[in-house]
Amino acid sequence: MIVAGFILLAVGAADLVRQFAPRRWIGYLSVAVILLLLGSVSDALLPMVLALVVGALWVWCMPTERTAPLGFWPAVLLAVVSVGAVVWLGARSDVGLIGATWQLRSPFGEVPFDLAMLALGAGVFLLESSNLVVRAALDGEHTWRPTDPMSAPTSVPTTAPTTVGAEVAVASDAGSDAATGSDTVTGGDAATDVVPAPRDPRSGFKGGRLIGPLERILILILTLAAAYPILAAMLAAKGIVRFPEISRDGETGARAEYFLVGSLVSWVIALSAAFLVWWAAHS
Repeated sequence: MIVAGFILLAVGAADLVRQFAPRRWIGYLSVAVILLLLGSVSDALLPMVLALVVGALWVWCMPTERTAPLGFWPAVLLAVVSVGAVVWLGARSDVGLIGATWQLRSPFGEVPFDLAMLALGAGVFLLESSNLVVRAALDGEHTWRPTDPMSAPTSVPTTAPTTVGAEVAVASDAGSDAATGSDTVTGGDAATDVVPAPRDPRSGFKGGRLIGPLERILILILTLAAAYPILAAMLAAKGIVRFPEISRDGETGARAEYFLVGSLVSWVIALSAAFLVWWAAHS
């Protein structure tokens, strides 16, 4: 159990450093020192070293600036390792120096140190790391939010090169042609074209960096608290709020696909984390 908790904690902390730390190397070093100290006082130094190695591999496999080279598979492998660590390793009877002073009560009873680390690791992973998993899923399905057809594209004037003596015919409308004929520009004048400026298709994804983590944390808490009616109402409310945007899809269905893929992947991650903590608490 402690292995899964430390792995999720290391991965989640590394992604938070990548997203928010102004100097990443200082953030990585601070996180590594803190986690190694935590592993030392809990008599789990070797699992913590393993977790830091997994965190480093995760940073390499799931970059933030470009498409993940291995796609969605690192998340699948991480899930398998975490489930295996909870199912086969279980909780420890001796938690080292911190065991003498550790005491955490909850409405559900006493919370052991290993279970608390698993819940903490799952919560940290749901913040920023899950955003990367959702992005990898959208990348793998080529499902990015389309640009709004009602918004005008940004235009950039471009100048076409000409040579001296070249003639560029400028076509006018039919009525003007009948009255005055067609005009000709000579002597190397430049023809100006207006082309739409490229737009990053991921520009619509940035709002989910705040909404997604809050939603997943709420799903985790409500699921562990068995507040299923509130959970169902929250998920239904999200669909109602997004319905006006989805209804403008027309025949393409791009917005509906974007919403469904992103939401379902996010919900599956949160529910899986809740189930993992529940399993560990009842095993």
